[in-house]
Amino acid sequence: MKSNFAGRTGRAALMFGACGLAMTIATTAHAQSAAEEQAQPATDRAVPEPAYGEIIVTASKREQTLQDVPIAVSVTSAAAIERAQIRDIKDLSSLVPSLRVNQLQSSANTNFYIRGFGNGANNAGIEPSVGLFVDGVYRSRSASMIADLPDVQRVEVLKGPQSTLFGKNASAGVISLVTQKPQFELGGNVEASYGNFNALVLKGVITGPISETIAASIAGGLNKRDGFVDDLGAGIQENERNRWFARGQILIEPSSALSVRLIGDYAKIDENCCAVVNIRQSAATGAIKAIGAGRTVVNDPAAKFNDVIYNNFASTNDITNWGFSGQIDYELGPVNLTSITAYRRTDAITNQDSDFTAVDLLGRNFQNLRLNTFTQELRAATNWDGPVNLLLGGFYFNESVNQTNEISWGANARSYANLLIQGASGCASANPRCTNAAALEAQLSPLVGRNLAGTFFGNGQGLDESYRLKNEAYSVFGQVDFEITDGLTLTGGLNYTHDTKRFSTNTTSNDVFAGLDFVALARAGGIAQGLIGRGVNPADQAAVGAFASAPATAPIFQAIVAGATAASTNPALNPLLGLTPLQFFPPFQNVPNAVEAGRVSDGDLSYIARLAWEVTDTVNVYATYATGYKAASVNLSRDSRPTGADLISLRQRNLAVNNLSQGSRFAAPEDATLYEFGMKGNWGVASANFAVFQQSIQGFQSNLFTGTGFFLANAGKQSVFGIEFDGSVRPTDDLTLSVAMTYLDPKFDSFLLSAFGDLSGSTPAGVSPLSTTLALDYNKPLANGDRVIVHLDYHYEAPFNLVEGLPGLVVRNPDGSRDVSLALAAAREFRQDINDMNASLTYAFENGLSLTVWGRNLLNDRTLMQIFDSPAQVGSLSGYPNQPRTYGVAARFVF
Repeated sequence: MKSNFAGRTGRAALMFGACGLAMTIATTAHAQSAAEEQAQPATDRAVPEPAYGEIIVTASKREQTLQDVPIAVSVTSAAAIERAQIRDIKDLSSLVPSLRVNQLQSSANTNFYIRGFGNGANNAGIEPSVGLFVDGVYRSRSASMIADLPDVQRVEVLKGPQSTLFGKNASAGVISLVTQKPQFELGGNVEASYGNFNALVLKGVITGPISETIAASIAGGLNKRDGFVDDLGAGIQENERNRWFARGQILIEPSSALSVRLIGDYAKIDENCCAVVNIRQSAATGAIKAIGAGRTVVNDPAAKFNDVIYNNFASTNDITNWGFSGQIDYELGPVNLTSITAYRRTDAITNQDSDFTAVDLLGRNFQNLRLNTFTQELRAATNWDGPVNLLLGGFYFNESVNQTNEISWGANARSYANLLIQGASGCASANPRCTNAAALEAQLSPLVGRNLAGTFFGNGQGLDESYRLKNEAYSVFGQVDFEITDGLTLTGGLNYTHDTKRFSTNTTSNDVFAGLDFVALARAGGIAQGLIGRGVNPADQAAVGAFASAPATAPIFQAIVAGATAASTNPALNPLLGLTPLQFFPPFQNVPNAVEAGRVSDGDLSYIARLAWEVTDTVNVYATYATGYKAASVNLSRDSRPTGADLISLRQRNLAVNNLSQGSRFAAPEDATLYEFGMKGNWGVASANFAVFQQSIQGFQSNLFTGTGFFLANAGKQSVFGIEFDGSVRPTDDLTLSVAMTYLDPKFDSFLLSAFGDLSGSTPAGVSPLSTTLALDYNKPLANGDRVIVHLDYHYEAPFNLVEGLPGLVVRNPDGSRDVSLALAAAREFRQDINDMNASLTYAFENGLSLTVWGRNLLNDRTLMQIFDSPAQVGSLSGYPNQPRTYGVAARFVF
């Protein structure tokens, strides 16, 4: 194996993925050699050389060429990002077929999927299975992941478990973003871009020496754009961009052996996001339209991509994300020592009209999320010429999550409920028709022993939520490379991780209707009616006691109780059960309590064994067996509920709140396993990489939005068989053609306790069976020293389900069983495929100025990124639309 831990140089033009697991970058990426980057500012990428050669990566925590590193890694260079006009991490999907990135509920939430595995967004208690690292610093939550790409040097996407090299939660893979170091020569660049929807992007970086041993850089950027969805209800445009960032770095190199890199960054987002369209209407929709008094209050599902919606008020996405880190590298003879210390803070304030109509059903869905994270990593890596080299490291993680939420009924909630109640149920044991909420209040008041008049569906009634999570973890990891013979290397690695989470809730509900126990009320009403029929006054406790204990009447009383009990759980005899979907904010069982400790702690030993063979100078092969681990996740949502066993204990102790059902407080850890064989070839004018793998995660943490909160559960086992190929060819010095393909065959080997019952043997949602990227890069030098650069890429994903099912469509039968057929069928109805074409044309002057015309999603392929049950509208479905065609011009100057 070839490696140079001191920083071997290399040139690269095409971004092909590192091998067999989708080193797929079916796009060309030109990279200047490390030597050139030292000789001139690393920010000078306006006219990249067309040289075709080596790419230096740090996927193995050491500097190696992409050809040599026996890890499945795709690399996207700064030049490729510039050519494709990638604005943030979510755009990388068009270049890396094995990667999918979705932005959903707010600007703070982003989902990452590698090879079909991924989770975490929207639920702050879940750390993603795909870990994000920026300059070696772990970003623990999606709220701190979504940001415009700063002064980036390259983005490495590592596929498969990476636990033996990364200290925290990398069971599905890693995204490693590497920014440019400050340079000891003055330089920089500025860029301005303008496009449709009044899109304006300004960014720049300047770097240079402060002294002979100290260099610095400062980068900043602004990204603004009008929304592409017209909200005719609120009178605004949704899905806009309004964000900026600043990043400063200092590099101190007092000697050739010591390097200190200090980084501070601050990013701000304040924008309207994210538009939701209605894709299926229901009986609830009719009620909404009736209340709207002729106004259009919900968009037409048939025209879901007309980009027109109706909300009551503008959403809020006020997010700040900042931090600082210090990295120290010291060469102690043949040993390289590294220390990375970091602190990060994220504050995300969001609010939205969560019924997604112009009727005020849900008047508020406000969240204030605060993350404080401290990380410390220590590594020692040898760099000697002998047959054995090793890397040892330790990682410490300490984070606090503080989250408050407020969600409540709006001003039109009572009118809306009236319409749904009419003709939909009877009332208690007398079984008259209930015409409105007022009649229902009158019918139920005697049963609850208090006057309920005017208390149902009141404006402002809802949940006041508070969640706290404290996470402390540490790990020790290491790898040993043993060169058995020239070109044949055996690698072994271990990682032990221990993770402890303590969590608590303080959530209260003042929703009167949701607090009523319809089963208990129907039972009490049935008993009362039975006693009245026998001439006993139910309010006379002494008379009831005598009737229940007298030998002649005791059997009759027992029969009355048995009959009332049976009737109370039968929807045909207890019409109140038909109103349970309107119990939107039921009482919450807080934790810790006498049964639930609010603590989960676990540890795991992961390992890797790999044999890599350098067959020739141009062809490498490897075989890998690896395991990975991700710690338990906590359900920080209003659907956090005790397990079945804990619910029984709570009821036995009379501690359970009304209408409490079983669920989960947390999901157990994930354990990943990977078998992989890969081959990588680079012949200068062409490259080809191939991999075949079988990857599985035992206990995959499934996080499903239910319309109210999140259902968090472990799949018994989820696996995927996959084949990945990427290749490129340079028929001339000016032209590079590349292709990348990923085939995936995923399944739930075992998933007994999903939200839809047993899903064992079914196909997981969100995984396309085939993803392909084709790319063309043409870099033509002119006689006057200028260049014409053309970039074109096309990304295709075959149709796949967005979700396994829709919980709101699950039907509860009279016998207590559940019919999930409609829920599963609806999910199959809304399948997604992707046809994404991007292009740019650049004229680069020799003096450093370049002018570009660019376009993204040129085919204007409109699709849905995710679907879900419309909140408070049983049977109605909603979804997030993708971005339409965008295009514009850009000017860039490098100095």
